[in-house]
Parts: sequence; structure tokens; C-alpha cells
Amino acid sequence: MSAKVEDRMLSIEDILQRNVWDVAEDPHIEIPKGADNQSGIPKKALALLCPAACYTEMGDELLFSYEGCVECALCRVITPKDKISWRYPRSGRGIQYRFT
Repeated sequence: MSAKVEDRMLSIEDILQRNVWDVAEDPHIEIPKGADNQSGIPKKALALLCPAACYTEMGDELLFSYEGCVECALCRVITPKDKISWRYPRSGRGIQYRFT
């Protein structure tokens, strides 16, 4: 038996909508607040590359919303260690991937 393959490619939005989030009350990623405290953070790269669009440039400041984070750790990889605090959400919290 062969499985029927869908004729169309799914967009990243379609794929993300299948997942479920159990959002923790406290953020699992923290960046300094205020433009003066954010020197050394690759703001434009984070805003452009985050697959869940959790980062937004607002003037000289980078804003972050952890609620839709897919826990890919891209921000952890491209940001200097002393500029970001990154950990997985508490057990059972965060994203729950659905591969169906």
C-alpha cells in the first residue's frame, strides 16, 4: 500500500498552525530591555531569521515575544552569550509539535 501524498507544498504558516503551545507564565528567553542595553545584539538578523517572527525591530530597540517561540535556538546561536538568556521552558510547557 502506498500513502497518498498531498499535491501542494505546505507553507511555514500551515506547518506552525498544526502545533500546540502550552505557554509558561515566565519567559524562557530574555534579552536586555531598552536600546542602550542591546548593543552587540544582531537585531536585524533576529527580526529577519526567527521562523516564528518572535523578534521585532521598533526603532533602535528589539522587542521580543516568547509566546509563539518554536524553541529552535537560532537566537541563541547568533547572539553573543552575554546578551541573551536562553533555556527550555519548564517541563511540559512550550511548543508541542504535531507531525500529522
